[in-house]
Amino acid sequence: MRFADPLALVLLLLLPLILYLRLRSRGPALIFSSLSLVPAQAGWRCRLHRLPLFLRLAALALLIIALARPQSGMENIREVNNGVAMEMVLDRSGSMGREMDFDGRKMTRLSVVKKVFSEFVNGGGSLPGRPNDLIGMITFARYADTICPLTLARGPLRDFLDSIKVVPPRSPENRTAIGDAIALAAARLHVAEKTMARETGTAAKNYKIKSKIIILMTDGANNAGRYTPEAAAALAKKWGIKIYAIGVGGNDVVKVQTIFGTQMIRTGNGVDRKLLAAIAAKTGGIFKMAGNGKALQDVYKQIDKLEKSKVESIRFLNYKEHFFYFALSALLLLLLETALRCTVFRRIP
Repeated sequence: MRFADPLALVLLLLLPLILYLRLRSRGPALIFSSLSLVPAQAGWRCRLHRLPLFLRLAALALLIIALARPQSGMENIREVNNGVAMEMVLDRSGSMGREMDFDGRKMTRLSVVKKVFSEFVNGGGSLPGRPNDLIGMITFARYADTICPLTLARGPLRDFLDSIKVVPPRSPENRTAIGDAIALAAARLHVAEKTMARETGTAAKNYKIKSKIIILMTDGANNAGRYTPEAAAALAKKWGIKIYAIGVGGNDVVKVQTIFGTQMIRTGNGVDRKLLAAIAAKTGGIFKMAGNGKALQDVYKQIDKLEKSKVESIRFLNYKEHFFYFALSALLLLLLETALRCTVFRRIP
């Protein structure tokens, strides 16, 4: 309980003074020559003759409290997430099936990329996780496909990530359409606010998009698709979207089975470093090479530091006025006091 105008309560100090003055005052009286006719004991009306006075004082006290505007408030704390909307754009062409070192084990590049990205999103290893971000996934080979729409939910995202497979090396789809993948991701992020508007639930209602980014992961060069990577990057820049380009592979030498037998090749030879660096720089992002799982984790750590999410707690109070209840109680007491003065405690003259 609080009072919007607490100074009005000072008037309560006048009530004891009013009571004192009324008790000292002598009302009108009838003069008798003898008291022998007056009953020896006073009746209940005599004992309660001051009741109307106390009812009036109580009514005045309630009116003063009503003037002070008593209010009761309920505190509400609403968390507003200022998160990052990001699209993971993952190359799944045949070359992503090549081996890559991760924690002393040999795994396919795609497997390493999926594992580290899962740690980046959900937390694990040396990565804290991104619980407040809006995340979607796009994969590409010859064609770019939306695997998971932008979402705050982590369960479906994990399931979609697990379902991604490498394109068979001899498949007609085994190409690399980097430009189309970037253009599709940029389009998805461009309408991210509308995507959030369609989401139901408290998390979506209290969500604000702080920034938009594309995390592009590829081990090859653009050789398919309608859009060039430069044109797609220009589109992303126009819509205020940063591109973080990661070249998967490095200078490590690995064994690769070919029609001529087992050959040793350098893992990063297929990455168009100049192109990736250019599109990242154009949009305000960064380009990094990741030759193994540890290097990939380090790149994600850097992205995690650059793109911070923020949770704001907004505290507000809803106040309810109680003036009416006190004023109504005062009015009822005044009516009761008037009724008693005119009936039970009526005075003559």
